[in-house]
Amino acid sequence: MKFYLSSYKFGNEIEELKKLIPKNKKTAYISNALDFSDDLERRRKGEESAIEQFKNLNLDVEIIDLREYFNQKDKLEKKLNAFGIIWVRGGNCFVLRQAMKLSGFDNILKNLAEKNVDILYGGDSAGICVLAPTLKGIDLIDDLTQRPYGKQIGTIWEGLGILNYSIIPHYNSDHPESKDTDKTVRYMIKNKILFKVLEDGEVIIK
Repeated sequence: MKFYLSSYKFGNEIEELKKLIPKNKKTAYISNALDFSDDLERRRKGEESAIEQFKNLNLDVEIIDLREYFNQKDKLEKKLNAFGIIWVRGGNCFVLRQAMKLSGFDNILKNLAEKNVDILYGGDSAGICVLAPTLKGIDLIDDLTQRPYGKQIGTIWEGLGILNYSIIPHYNSDHPESKDTDKTVRYMIKNKILFKVLEDGEVIIK
């Protein structure tokens, strides 16, 4: 598995992204980090804009809504087997983590990473924060009280552990969340949590 991890949208490494695209260009686009928002029109426009960017890279994009697979992990796993790229966009990290848990996407992704399958995982903001061992400190940026799926699941502090460090996106950037990133940096240092900061435009490629 290869990784293209951006602070914001595609970042500034588009040429490197093109090199990572596998033969199977079918792309699963997951935007459940936005499930906390009632602004459906804004979400629709955001998804359309992102899909247009993917099409500019000659990728065949399909929106995968994890809510349609809650308690249906096997069905989701079978669906995702058809894709060569999985892209998880930003929003609220804790909401995304809940959706991953309820759909089984978290375990599916961990299994794909462990087997090192020929697939590209891309994401930005919340979509990359969830790969860390823990989400502690991210609550200084994202609202952990959001419960768009009801009370069936509480706050999940554990990340997927695919990375051995946390990522703090939007650092020193012109983004609404940037003002809180310094607090998260101080938290990570105080609690001896390994982390990396990413300014908008910066990308981690693995």
